[in-house]
Amino acid sequence: QLQLVESGGGLVQPGGSLRLSCAASGFTLDYYAIGWFRQAPGKGREGVSCISSSDGSTYYADSVKGRFTISRDNTKNTVYLQMNSLKPEDTAVYYCAARSADYYSDYVCAEMVQDLMESWGQGTRVTVSS
Repeated sequence: QLQLVESGGGLVQPGGSLRLSCAASGFTLDYYAIGWFRQAPGKGREGVSCISSSDGSTYYADSVKGRFTISRDNTKNTVYLQMNSLKPEDTAVYYCAARSADYYSDYVCAEMVQDLMESWGQGTRVTVSS
C-alpha cells in the first residue's frame, strides 16, 4: 500500500530553519513526482514546491523561492523540504503528495495541481512565531 509520512515540523522563530521529510513506503519514489503543499489557518491549500520524476526538475511558489529547497534521496526513499529564513506567514500544515510518472506528471508538478496528485500524507505542522 502506497503511503507517505511527513515529519520535521515544529515551532521555530522568524528567520529560523526547518527541514521537512516525506518518507515513502509501498512504492519507489524514483517513479513519482513529489510535491509539497501547505494549508495555513483559515486558508485554502496551496502548492509550495515540487520535484519531477523525469529529470528531477524543481519548482517553487513565488512566495518561497530563494528560501526553500526541495530534494530527494532515492536511497532513503525520502523527499526533503529545506526551509530557511522562515516567516510567520509560512505557518501552516505542510503535506507531501505523489503523482506517478505519466504523460501529465511533469505538468502537474510544474503547476502544482493538487487535485491531480494521487496520494497524500497526513501533514506536519509548522509554526513560525517569536
